Amino acid sequence: MYSPTEIAEICVKKGIEKTKKSFIAKLILGFIGGAMISLGYLGYMKVVAITPEELLFLGTLLGASIFPIGLVVILLAGGELVTGNMVAVSIAWLDKKVSGMAVIKNWALITFANFIGAIFVAYFFKHLVGLTSSGAYLHEIQVVAASKLAATPLQAFVSGIGCNWFVGLGVWLSYGCKDSAGKILGIWFPIMVFVLLGFQHSVANMFVLTDAIIEGYAGFGDFFSNIIPVYFGNIVGGVGFVSLPYFMSYLNGDH
Repeated sequence: MYSPTEIAEICVKKGIEKTKKSFIAKLILGFIGGAMISLGYLGYMKVVAITPEELLFLGTLLGASIFPIGLVVILLAGGELVTGNMVAVSIAWLDKKVSGMAVIKNWALITFANFIGAIFVAYFFKHLVGLTSSGAYLHEIQVVAASKLAATPLQAFVSGIGCNWFVGLGVWLSYGCKDSAGKILGIWFPIMVFVLLGFQHSVANMFVLTDAIIEGYAGFGDFFSNIIPVYFGNIVGGVGFVSLPYFMSYLNGDH
């Protein structure tokens, strides 16, 4: 492991690199990021869908342990995820290494690319291929979408904070490890916990709610009424609970 100060410095460097990638690279890597998170969530739902009611907690635990594969691929193989960038790019801004406009442009473009990746998985891998188009799988999509839409805007916002506190910690720990095994473990447990607790992730929700729209169980108004508060909650969780406190603890005033 690197020291906490070294991790903060690495995170700043990563944030700078993210803003300097080409437009095409951001689109491609953002598409991969959205698709990988969606595929991880699809895996989670399939596990839960086939779990008997009396073993539901065990199924949820197993499904939550599968979901982190998406962020593992993004951070080790390559990809851009806006919730991770909310940590890395913001700490680079706090350290005065990138401009506020660079932060906004990066988040906006990666959000768009993540959304395209989520739509791709929802339509082609779920709907067209029929991975969850009938029976217990379709029912699970309905249940998950309904639970997200049942949250009030305040509940969705606070849930988004909790989610990206854990996602941000997963990103932070992955930067702090020097080998792939350590990075995978650093990513795995925070992500597994946020899924197990049911916290809301804006990109995962893009996949679920797009799928619900395709299957006729939700409308575009439902989509935005959930995504907007969750997205801003993710910003507060990533910036306010990860990058800002660690910046103030390890970098503020040091250089």
